[in-house]
Amino acid sequence: MRNPFRLRLSPITRKRLQRFRSMKRAYWSLCALVLLYAVSLCSELICNDRPLFLRFAGKSYFPAFRYYPQSTFIKGGPPTRCDYKELLSQPEFRDDEANYMLWAPVSHGPNEVVPTDRVRIPVRVKLNLRPRVAAAEVRVDPDFRIVRGGYGAGPLLGVAEEEILGQKLGDVFRLPAGLRRAAETRFAGGTATSASWQCLRQAGLKGAPVHLQLSAFSKTSAQPRRLIKVTLRELSSGKKERIRFDFDGERRVVEGDAARWAAIPEEPRTQLDEALDKALGEESVEPFLVELGEEESYEARLEREVVRYPFRPVKGHLLGMDDTGRDVFARLLYGLRTSMTFGLILVVCSLVFGTIFGAIQGYLGGLIDLGGQRFTEIWSALPFLYIMILLGNVYGRSFGLLIFCYALFNWIGMSYYMRAEMLRLRKQPFTEAARCLGLPAHRIMFRHILPNALTPLITLFPFSLVGAIGSLAALDYLGFGLPPPTPSWGELLSQAQTYRWAWWLILYPALALFTVMLLGVFVGEGVRSAFDPKRHSRMQ
Repeated sequence: MRNPFRLRLSPITRKRLQRFRSMKRAYWSLCALVLLYAVSLCSELICNDRPLFLRFAGKSYFPAFRYYPQSTFIKGGPPTRCDYKELLSQPEFRDDEANYMLWAPVSHGPNEVVPTDRVRIPVRVKLNLRPRVAAAEVRVDPDFRIVRGGYGAGPLLGVAEEEILGQKLGDVFRLPAGLRRAAETRFAGGTATSASWQCLRQAGLKGAPVHLQLSAFSKTSAQPRRLIKVTLRELSSGKKERIRFDFDGERRVVEGDAARWAAIPEEPRTQLDEALDKALGEESVEPFLVELGEEESYEARLEREVVRYPFRPVKGHLLGMDDTGRDVFARLLYGLRTSMTFGLILVVCSLVFGTIFGAIQGYLGGLIDLGGQRFTEIWSALPFLYIMILLGNVYGRSFGLLIFCYALFNWIGMSYYMRAEMLRLRKQPFTEAARCLGLPAHRIMFRHILPNALTPLITLFPFSLVGAIGSLAALDYLGFGLPPPTPSWGELLSQAQTYRWAWWLILYPALALFTVMLLGVFVGEGVRSAFDPKRHSRMQ
């Protein structure tokens, strides 16, 4: 006896499926996409901040699938949500081996905010030695004699700080003619723009060249000026460079040149060791100057690594944490389920509405077709984003509202393809034969014509799914998508724009979105090639 529920495929369909399986890239992409979605449907078994199984007082509980208040496990506790990780530290679980919890492989949920004291990181102190470039401002007379200012100019002039006043810049540096003309203009009270010159030292004087800069000057009176301001700045010789050392809890150099650290002279080394001890003891250390040698002055900054969100990948959080302390891997996994579910529901709704509307237009034709086309053109001209923002402000952002708004507009493209197929197939002999048999119009459309018009819909399905996933990520990135704290790839990318140094917020969500969309495109290409009846045709 024939099974009425058995799916029977025509020889053409079986041939197309065999052709699709022969395309390895498309076939394995489909398998990978289905596997990823299946894994995401089991997200609670993989990532969860609630235990999968709990044994307490001789009874079994399943917190991952059922809500239990805190009063269930703690006598006199409040009837609120239970923090199971905090519950582990209670005497009932710490001292009684009969009470235990079975956790998921990743014991973090997508919306769990991890306290900073629960993030275990190795002790690390960063020491940055930044070259200190000497600079000073002085007031000079027409003979370039220093009359006022000059604090910090001693190393640049090669004299003690108390001997700066009265020194002539021309005795130390070779002043170019352009500098002297610019100074004369300023002394005369004329208008001048800011300008600088590189000046070498006089013959026989040691030291690096300097930049002498004259600030801009606007004429305010006809009286000549008595003094002008000159800025002196040491030129970097190229020998000084920023030095960085990273130390662990035992004061070992884990990043940086350990030999260079060992070669630091005794006096500055002692100064740095004292500051390092304070930093390892969680004391704040203000920046200070240290001399590593002659004419080698550095500004030392020590910083101990502390947990501040977003935080880099560490043990227990292999993909890092976002700006509120939620595990990125958990949000990516749950976000995959959200994106795939959204895309599948949207594409199915679009296919159903677009097929019905396009089939009625194409089969009936005439005024119905003409009126339907005008309605479609007017409907497609409505601003989708404005409608989405308006409905979101009135009814609140939600998954169902987002599906509804997208489905209102996403069916239009499908209806065009179905209308074209109906117009082509309604004049075929098998359609005329069905009319002669007296079959009703709806039976002819959906029982005889529709199976022969499914090729464009099947071909467009993977590409429409990719487009829906990308659209959801774009809306979440702009802030008009799913409501917080719903896990979303677009929301993680939006955080990455704010925290551009947090590379894990850029890399992993972008990689997940790229992988899923690439697999969908590969599947779409394979389906299009398998269902294309003219795949062997070519232009001559």
